Amino acid sequence: MVNIDELKFDEKGLIPAIVVDSVTKKVLTLAYMNRESLRISMEKELTCFFSRSRQELWLKGETSGNYQHIVSITADCDKDALVVVVEPDGPACHLGSFSCFENPVWHSDDRSEFSLEGLYELLEGRKRDMPEGSYTSYLFEKGLDKILKKVGEECTEVIIAGKAQDKRETVYEIADLAYHVMVLMVEAGISVEDVHKELASRHVIDHKVKQEKMV
Repeated sequence: MVNIDELKFDEKGLIPAIVVDSVTKKVLTLAYMNRESLRISMEKELTCFFSRSRQELWLKGETSGNYQHIVSITADCDKDALVVVVEPDGPACHLGSFSCFENPVWHSDDRSEFSLEGLYELLEGRKRDMPEGSYTSYLFEKGLDKILKKVGEECTEVIIAGKAQDKRETVYEIADLAYHVMVLMVEAGISVEDVHKELASRHVIDHKVKQEKMV
């Protein structure tokens, strides 16, 4: 673990802190900390920054209620910048946006980002707009029973491919299953974050297996 005294604060006693959402991995904001705000952040496990405009400490969420619960703080190789991974209670931006970084400047025509959250948003859009000719729209139109039937069918396909020890086919079928499960999630109002929190809350040790070994 890096000690605070090892960190390199600038001539004004500040160090940049890049705040990242623990679930989506999106950058929420770029702020600055001094030694005192960093100490408070670690003690309270809530982000506390130093305002360069007001020249004072500010605990994120103290007035808005949008606290940022700290998961981890990591220094870069030069120890002159920090990445703060958080679980936010609300928007990070003072304008009300989830992230302060919402203004695209440029993107590649040949490369695109993929995330489960992005896929989820796309599926939500399909359910909302119901574009004609979309398979996803077809599933939402047919309703829950059809969606559940497809989830069951894809589970079977995964089992068959897995039993055959065909890695490529298994990956393909798992992707199909994941897609249909996410359609079910949108239909049921279950978010990616809901599933992430459930997984994070579980014990690392499988107690059932442990008990069976003890018998």
